[in-house]
Order: sequence, then C-alpha cells, then structure tokens
Amino acid sequence: MAQDYYQLLGVERSADGAAIKSAFRKLAMKYHPDRNPGDAEAEMKFKEIGEAYEVLSDEQKRAAYDRFGHAAFQNGHGGAGPGGAGFGSGFSAGAFSDVFEDIFGEFMGGRGGGGRGRQASGRGADLKYEVEISLGEAYNGIHKEITVPSSETCDSCEGSGAEPGTTPKTCATCNGAGRVRMQQGFFAVERTCPNCHGAGEVISDPCKSCNGQGRVRSDRTLAVDIPAGVEDGTRIRLTGQGEAGVRGAPYGDLYLFVRISDHELFERDGPDLYCDVHVPMAKAALGGEIETPTIDGGRVKIKIPEGAQTGRKFRLRNMGMTQLRRKQRGDMFVELRVETPTNLTPRQKELLQEFCAEGGGKDCPQSNSFFDRAKDFWDNIRDTGAGQG
Repeated sequence: MAQDYYQLLGVERSADGAAIKSAFRKLAMKYHPDRNPGDAEAEMKFKEIGEAYEVLSDEQKRAAYDRFGHAAFQNGHGGAGPGGAGFGSGFSAGAFSDVFEDIFGEFMGGRGGGGRGRQASGRGADLKYEVEISLGEAYNGIHKEITVPSSETCDSCEGSGAEPGTTPKTCATCNGAGRVRMQQGFFAVERTCPNCHGAGEVISDPCKSCNGQGRVRSDRTLAVDIPAGVEDGTRIRLTGQGEAGVRGAPYGDLYLFVRISDHELFERDGPDLYCDVHVPMAKAALGGEIETPTIDGGRVKIKIPEGAQTGRKFRLRNMGMTQLRRKQRGDMFVELRVETPTNLTPRQKELLQEFCAEGGGKDCPQSNSFFDRAKDFWDNIRDTGAGQG
C-alpha cells in the first residue's frame, strides 16, 4: 500500500501551501541524489516526496487526493497517475523550479547561472585590507596610498588563458553552455559542466605566463580617499578593485577596514572627545586659567574656579570630532586631575604645615565630612558591641 502523501512530507492534512512547500524543501535537501551519491534508498525517498509534493502543491490534485486517496490517480479516477493526462503538465523539474532555486541555486537554471559560465562563475574574489590611520587623520580625512596583494589580468594572453596565437575551444561536453542537463528519476536537473567547470570553453594550449588562469599574482597600489569623520571599524567598498576574475571574468571588490590608532591626549566616543588635564594643587585651590590643545591643532583656554576638585568636567561645544557627512562637530570634554606635589623641599613642607595650621581643617570640608562619618560608624559598632555584651 502506498504511503500517505501527508505522512511522507510530515505535515498535517490541514497544512497550507507554505507549510507543504517548506516541508518538501527540507526533505529535498536531505535526500537529493547529489547529496547521497550511490544511495538507492535516498533516491527512492527523493522520488516519493517529489510525487507527494506534486500532488499536494496543486489545488485540484490535492482535492482529488483528499477525496479518493491514491485511487484518484488510477484508471477510473482522473485516468492517469500523478502528472498524467488527467492532470496536464506532468511530474517534471519545471514544477519545482521555484523550490530548487532556493535550495540548490544552480539547478533548474536558477540563481547560480545564466549565460556562458565564465562570466558568472569566474568572478574574482573580494579582498579585505586593513588600513590604520591616526585620530587626527580621521578628523581631517586623508588621501592615502595603499599596496594590496592581489591578482591582475594576464598581459600575455589578455585574460583568455590561452597561449598567444591560440584560442580557447568550445567545450564539447556542454556545447559552450557551461552547464549540463542530467535526468535523475522524475527530475531533470542542470549542473556545472564537469569538463570546463562552467567556463563553456576548454584550453588545449594554456598560457605559460598564467598557466591558463588568465590572471597573475601582483601587488596593486591604490590611492584611496578616507573621508573625515570615519570611526574605528568603518568599512569602505571599492568596486572592481579586488582580484581579477578567471579568464577575463569581472574583478571582485576590495573592502577597506579602517582602524584608528590611540591618541596620546584624546579618547573618542562617537563624535565626542575626552581629555584629562592635570592641574597643580595650588592652581586648583586658587583658580586661574589653563590652556589645552584641540584635535584640529588649535588651543583653547579654560577658566578654573577656586577650589576645583579632581573630576570637575568642562564641556567645549563643537570642538570634538568631525561627523561623517555632516557639517557639525561633536563636543570636547575636559576633566580635571588635581596633582598633589611631590619631592618637596624643607621650606615647602614648612609652608604647607603653616597652611594646614592656619586653616584649622576648615579648608577641606569634604575630608572633614568623611572622617566625621567614619568616626560615627566606629562609634556605632562599639556601642552595639557593648550592648550585646
């Protein structure tokens, strides 16, 4: 007794067309003969699920099957088996081309092909190249020359792959199509020609300079423009600057990945810049002005208020990084780091002692507040411990 078509595909009888197609795609990938060479059981399974899909994917055939079962396709109901005279076009590759385009690409003339194979299949590889620039170069943009290991079209054969004075010959296996058609059970499928590997031509006398590849290894020097405002990790695509294709096929693309080196003064966060400025203790206490550099090479003065503490921040608007494809700049943030003096002379130590004595502790309110809270903390622990005892 023939197996139920719904069970073959592993779907419910109420499944819609999308569910049936999805189930068939998964099973077709699993049991396709190309993935199971020499496996007779897999080939039989492939035929069975193909037959099931042909019926259940067609509304009229499915309705007949739901009513009469397999008898719908025997003499007396519909007159012929699946795809026979009673239902028209037949069980063939054409009925499944949309499915196999998704699964196998090149089968059924799908997404892999079209035209003579060498232009489609021999396209040069894409290349990746990392270029490092400074933060200042990222701010201004830069015109930079790079040398990329690549391949170029062979000058001797002009990319044909054939020795000068000779020409490639049309492949006898595929008659120049680059693809051959094969019958596998109910299915007729197309695949890349095994003789010419999709080129559509064979070379009996390969070019000695490139060994028939139509391309040779070469370092290529390129001038590239890196725009102002790029960020670390930015990818720039240069169309047609990758490797040369096989036997005159198109070039691939070159992808530049920008890496920005660390700056000695600035840290970047998107369009904004951050800079730590160390200030002597006396200037932080008395106040005054400091001068700090900007990323464009300029200088800016910042007024420090009396009693400034470490961590005090100043925001300088529109003094940060250039923004890619935008007119405005980011901001610059300056954070103070108050520096305690070291290597004091005896006289400096004496003056500091006089300073502390004169202030009586009132000149450092934050320190006093901290130690007052610490004293309360210790007192509470002592009192709690005494009560428990």
